[in-house]
Amino acid sequence: MSEQQLSLNTKKSTELHESDQAHYLPTFKRMPIAFEKGKGCKLWDVDGNKYLDALAGIAVNSLGHAHPKVSATIKEQADKLLHVSNFFVTRPQVQLSQELTQSASLDHVFFTNSGTESFEGAVKIARKYAHSKGRGGTVLSMHNCFHGRTMAAIAAGKPKMQKGFDPIPAGFKQIPFNDIDAFKKEMDNDIAAVVIEPIQGEGGIIPADLGFVQDLRYLCSKNDIVLIFDEIQCGMGRTGRLFAHEHFGVKPDIMTLAKALGNGMPVGAILSNEEVSDAIEFGDHGTTFGGNPIACATALTVLQEINQEDFLEEVEEKGNYLIEKLIGLKNEMDVIKEVRGMGLMVGVEFEFETAPLVMKMLDKGVVANATAQNVLRLVPPLIISEKEIDQLLAVIYDSVVELQKK
Repeated sequence: MSEQQLSLNTKKSTELHESDQAHYLPTFKRMPIAFEKGKGCKLWDVDGNKYLDALAGIAVNSLGHAHPKVSATIKEQADKLLHVSNFFVTRPQVQLSQELTQSASLDHVFFTNSGTESFEGAVKIARKYAHSKGRGGTVLSMHNCFHGRTMAAIAAGKPKMQKGFDPIPAGFKQIPFNDIDAFKKEMDNDIAAVVIEPIQGEGGIIPADLGFVQDLRYLCSKNDIVLIFDEIQCGMGRTGRLFAHEHFGVKPDIMTLAKALGNGMPVGAILSNEEVSDAIEFGDHGTTFGGNPIACATALTVLQEINQEDFLEEVEEKGNYLIEKLIGLKNEMDVIKEVRGMGLMVGVEFEFETAPLVMKMLDKGVVANATAQNVLRLVPPLIISEKEIDQLLAVIYDSVVELQKK
């Protein structure tokens, strides 16, 4: 170990933050805290301070930190095999393929390394299918959506994310979320697919309307338009169902996953039905690291844990408890405009910008997140206890009170 590395090992949070600012590309507004370890729903920084994690790495660590079965899987697989390329099959990939497609009731899967890669692959599959049917390649997305930060993902996303990156890839249009009439106006032979988050995450934790999703499914089926569900943030048990679209009683043609699929191990997936999958031929898509043995072994363990009896029922119960208590706070505090979400994917909309609230909560030992400017996003590990939820609620209340005094 070099002298420089030894020096880093003794630095405190503020010193590590300064070093990071000197060397890392400035794409993140990082908080001046360096985390060192976690256990369950708790985190500890390098200074020894303890925090309740109500963010879970942005809906990633659904089984919490240092989950014993996840850690054991990673250690065991690391001693066997890390990578061989997709010229060959491995046992973990085959097992995960089988269990994930069966759980999703879809026919085929392709493994990626991230959510934005999953989105890119989904667009390619949808366009290949559309072209095989003589349709155009335009993909419709929703206002305030978020599908990643690659060029195609920002082309489908918010206009402010496109600034400075011209030329933006063509073939993407947006329509208002939850507006079926807007979709009908765009529905022509040029439309290949429509992509929707059953619950918009970065957009402010906004659930889709039941009627909108069901009408969308009907119209897409009738007009041979591919329906893509982006479940990168809302999938894998987050809403109290394994997949969020189960709340709506419909199935997608393509579904994208990532985040919680690996509980922190980078892994994503594209799932598709037989009909759209048939359009793909050898060489149409590929990946070097996607579906590697350690990622697949980890994801398999995560999937099996979430599919355990009563696990999802408990997530739903804890989510209902959290939402009920937050509505109680809303009735006490006139600064809370709305509480919304499903399961343990909850947004609290305030009358003010929530970045200062997040910092105040951090000072009180709770990690949360501000999104859509005035929304507090709460996506804790799915294993959070009722006692920990009470701690979270108390910190929200105290933090709001202190901010109002200022």
